[in-house]
Formats: sequence, C-alpha cells, structure tokens
Amino acid sequence: MAVEDQEILLDPGTLEWQPLVDGIDVKLLRASEETGTWTVLLNCKAGSSFARHKHLGAGEYYVVSGRMQYRVGEAKTGDYGYEPLGVIHDNTFFPEDTLLLFTNHGPVVFIDDDDEVTGILNHEVLAAL
Repeated sequence: MAVEDQEILLDPGTLEWQPLVDGIDVKLLRASEETGTWTVLLNCKAGSSFARHKHLGAGEYYVVSGRMQYRVGEAKTGDYGYEPLGVIHDNTFFPEDTLLLFTNHGPVVFIDDDDEVTGILNHEVLAAL
C-alpha cells in the first residue's frame, strides 16, 4: 500500500456516536492494526466515569469541552494530558458534559481491586463497534 493510501481526512460529524459504557459514547477516528494505536472522540455525560483501569500503552488526550477528574487532578477545556505506559487510574470522572479527544498507543485494561482484568479496550474492540 502506498503511503498516500494511508492518509486520512475525516469529518467526525458524519460518524454516529456508539455507546461505550454507561453515559459515555465514542466515535472511532482511527484504529491501527499495525501498532494497536487508536484515536477516539469521547462524549461523556455529566456524572459518568470510567472504572479502574491500567494503560498498556501510553495515552494522550485533549479536553475539547468540559472537565475530567482523575488521579493527577482536574483537566478542563483546552487542557492536554499525557498518561504513561503502566499507569493505573482508579476512577476517571466527568462532573459535567465533556468532549474528549483521546489517543492510546495500545490497550487499556479494566481491572478490579485485586488487579484482575474485567475488560479490555483496544483497537479491535473499537473497530468492532
């Protein structure tokens, strides 16, 4: 495949929101089978949250609008964040409606208090939505 065939220009407004977890919908912008990297838009309703999880790939986010509270503090509209490989977040909470652009360079695994895997979010799961 030529390099030119790998370019993407996408209008996210043409994509349908897909339910991910209670109160959080997702639009998949890109998923790479080569690297496992995936980029999504997350539409998080006020009061929604992600359960305890571990990053098996580094993550980067940009808060388009709203607020997100997690281990390192509160990210607000216009903030950028980086989450390193191996970091565990006990709870990621959205106190108000929030739109988040998120890229992860590998899977995120959801874990219980004993660090047992309860679910996985990766490029394959997202592509299947």
